[in-house]
Amino acid sequence: MVEKHRLQRYDPSIPRLGKREHLKEFGDLLLHQHQEKDTDNAFDNNEMLLKAEKQFMEAAKNNDVESMKVVGRGLNVNAKNVDGLNIMHCAALNNHTDIVEYIINDLQMKELDKEDNIEGNDPHFSRETGLSGLAAENGCVDMLEMLLEQYNMDTMKPNLAGDTPLHLAASNGHLDAVHLLLLHFDTRDEANAEGETALYQAIDNGHEECALTLLKAGCEPNVFMDKSSVLHPVSERGDTGFVQLLLEYKADTNARNQDQEAPLHLAVKNNHIPVIHCLLTAGCDVNAINKRSQTALHVAADLAKIDVVEMLLKAEFDQTIQDKQGKTVLGVAARADEAIIVDMIIKAERYYAWRKANPELNEPVYSQFPLTFKPDHRVETKQFRSMVWRLAYELLKPADWKRLAEHWGFTTMQMSAIEQQWTVPSHVHPQANTAIKNMETGCCWYGSTEQSWLGRALLKNFTKPSVSTGNSKAADKIRMEEDKDKSKNCNIS
Repeated sequence: MVEKHRLQRYDPSIPRLGKREHLKEFGDLLLHQHQEKDTDNAFDNNEMLLKAEKQFMEAAKNNDVESMKVVGRGLNVNAKNVDGLNIMHCAALNNHTDIVEYIINDLQMKELDKEDNIEGNDPHFSRETGLSGLAAENGCVDMLEMLLEQYNMDTMKPNLAGDTPLHLAASNGHLDAVHLLLLHFDTRDEANAEGETALYQAIDNGHEECALTLLKAGCEPNVFMDKSSVLHPVSERGDTGFVQLLLEYKADTNARNQDQEAPLHLAVKNNHIPVIHCLLTAGCDVNAINKRSQTALHVAADLAKIDVVEMLLKAEFDQTIQDKQGKTVLGVAARADEAIIVDMIIKAERYYAWRKANPELNEPVYSQFPLTFKPDHRVETKQFRSMVWRLAYELLKPADWKRLAEHWGFTTMQMSAIEQQWTVPSHVHPQANTAIKNMETGCCWYGSTEQSWLGRALLKNFTKPSVSTGNSKAADKIRMEEDKDKSKNCNIS
């Protein structure tokens, strides 16, 4: 082998190499000889184990007791692989109870589980502590039962991340392991290093049966984490099933996260209507504010979530609450140029003011017609809407809409919001269209299907103020159209 790398004799015909080149050639020769002489195939550099130790560990993984008996003579049974696992750990995470029995009874190595922390290159295993954690995380119920009942080795000691075996079983959805651990230990609401309970981890990972089992066993749904309650993440992602489950076990609907947001804020942000319905039905505070002093309705109006705005308006909001920029909900909608939402909020404000002034009318009207603040596009009200449009765009003078709005009791803020939505030529009056549609309690808030009733409402509420504001011509035309409509509906006997 050395002959192959022999230095060349001096040949005058060949240019001489420098001293540095000769030294490099000689060094390469020595290195090659050292590699050939010292290569040892008995050690696995990847596993950091002797070959025999690796075979011994593979036998433990494969539940091969006989091979372990043959290979294991004279070996260091405490040896660990690069993941920090010894033979007992390998057996535990694979649910090989026979291997653990052999290790404890024949090898008398029960103390293998006493080394506190598993350390290795695999971040999955570097968090684990002892057999119980490994068995629980992998759902090895037979192993847990044997450790608990036969050897009294089962424990709820947390690992380096603060996770107990109950955390590990719950977060991985191992229902039988959760049942077993709850049966034998009083551990329920211990938190890990992240402030998470076993219930939080079960829910966060989508394991509904484990979550239900934990709740039935007395786990508290209102343990506050470092960042939120357990109800916050499921409300944010729209998981209606978990929301209903937590509400059934009295989860706090008004708990705040690190941004002072209630679960309702998060559901509204993400437009999760079923979750919003659940939270409202459970009695959450619709006027709860976040760190920006925004209610959920502020958020919905700013994001132009019309269906969500409708739901929250029906929940009787506080229209006076201002965010940190001094904006009410109406102000936020006006700033966002959301004309439909502005219209809805004004309807709601006027409706609640009317209901407060007329408590005796509330129940009969509400029971007859469903409450809505959305724009009315039904066929049944087409004639009424046509009449309103004609008033606004043909019969009224430029300033008439504001005088009518003042007569009907619109607030300054409401008129300002209406006016802010429209930048149009002076001869077009969309503001009047909005104001007139808002003026009558019944025709704006409840879905009446009686055209003649709507016409009478418009006539009643428009004629007198039109005369008082100097526009009797418009009032006369409306009256004439109503009389014409009545004559069409007369039956000849």
